[in-house]
Amino acid sequence: MSAVLDDMDSRPGSTTSLLRTVIGLYLRDAGGWMSARDIVTLMEALGTSGTVTRTALGRLRKKDVVLQETRDGVPGFTLTEGAATMLARGDRRIYNPRSMSASDPWCLISFSIPETEREKRHQLRRRLHWIGCGTVAAGLWICPDSLRMEVEEILADLDLRAMATIFVTATPLVGGSLRDAAAKWWDLEAVSELHRDFILHHANGNGTGKGELPRPDGQAMEPSPEAFATYVQCIDRWRIIPYLDPGLPSAYLPADWPGAEGTALFGRIVAAYAEPSAEFVRGILRETARASVS
Repeated sequence: MSAVLDDMDSRPGSTTSLLRTVIGLYLRDAGGWMSARDIVTLMEALGTSGTVTRTALGRLRKKDVVLQETRDGVPGFTLTEGAATMLARGDRRIYNPRSMSASDPWCLISFSIPETEREKRHQLRRRLHWIGCGTVAAGLWICPDSLRMEVEEILADLDLRAMATIFVTATPLVGGSLRDAAAKWWDLEAVSELHRDFILHHANGNGTGKGELPRPDGQAMEPSPEAFATYVQCIDRWRIIPYLDPGLPSAYLPADWPGAEGTALFGRIVAAYAEPSAEFVRGILRETARASVS
């Protein structure tokens, strides 16, 4: 799973990040396998050449995201088991952003890991950060209790469960305000900037700040390379945010927190572009299938 996690570091808009987003969105819907030719065609709709795409595919192979598999003499790619699991979890995060109420319980993770296991300690901290946990102290992390199962999975995967204790608690009692405490435990400014960046780039329906969202006449949008590019770029920029944003109650957040605006905008883009984009991809796959038969 850690190899798959490495791809979370890809810069949104980069070839590797866009390719990962395309694969995450459409390879499973294509039956779990997609030809290299179709992947190249889809990436061309995003302005990426075939040569650059093939290089990025090689990078995702090394990261254990995809496996090369030839079917009926046609080279293509499938997902690794670890990537499939990660993408399924990502679907839940991306399309159902977390929102914690003030009465929901919290999860505290206390751990003490010897210096001989410092690499595992580093991986644990990195992975807790990537699922939205905050740092109370070096060996004490906090998150909404809804993330406890993911914490358990990380501890088990790293074989560190015996070195950690998990507490489930009500509202933490802090010396100052909850808002000040949360600002110390999480880098809320960084998460806020992610939301604002998303709003800046997609408030008009695409990654360039141009275009309309949604269709002003209320009619359904037609499948097109433009609809596909808009949707993929939206998901590519958004997909990291639901991991890093813990979905804290309003009492823990700055007054000008942009999370609700970003989440609402994302929902509107999905409603307007998801199906036209998917139909564009299906059309590409159908054309390839017809060409192979003839």
